[in-house]
Amino acid sequence: MAPADLPRDIGGFIRDMRRNAKISLRQLAEQAGVSNPYLSQIERGLRKPSAEVLQQLASALRVSTPAMYLRAGLLEGETPGVLEAIAGDPDLTMAQKQSLSQIYDTFRRENAREAAAAAAEAETHPDPTDQAATDGDAAERAPTVTKAPTTTTPITEETP
Repeated sequence: MAPADLPRDIGGFIRDMRRNAKISLRQLAEQAGVSNPYLSQIERGLRKPSAEVLQQLASALRVSTPAMYLRAGLLEGETPGVLEAIAGDPDLTMAQKQSLSQIYDTFRRENAREAAAAAAEAETHPDPTDQAATDGDAAERAPTVTKAPTTTTPITEETP
């Protein structure tokens, strides 16, 4: 998506969310604390809202702020698919969308926290069994040397 397309995309997204919520432009503007003409310009792609205005609109629409930021292209490195799918699903109510987005965000934060804790633990307390397992694996791969059986044959002297 080109940067020039972002304002129109976010505007269309906000308009769709407002219509799904069955509220008027004037009602959303009032709830979000922005002017009616300004919101109209955002929806038509003529103005690009700030992060603060997006947060206010997300709150008024009962959509997660990260979902709004993702749609606006303000969050980099995230996978927008899940949050966009939740936000754009016409079969979900606003409360359901908010709940699902919050649960998803919570799971991601928890997984990131657990991964960071595991990495920190691995750095401060290396597992000694990892080295033993590595040594054991190396021993298993080493070729085994066996001695060939030696047989002795008795030497007998022949007497003429």
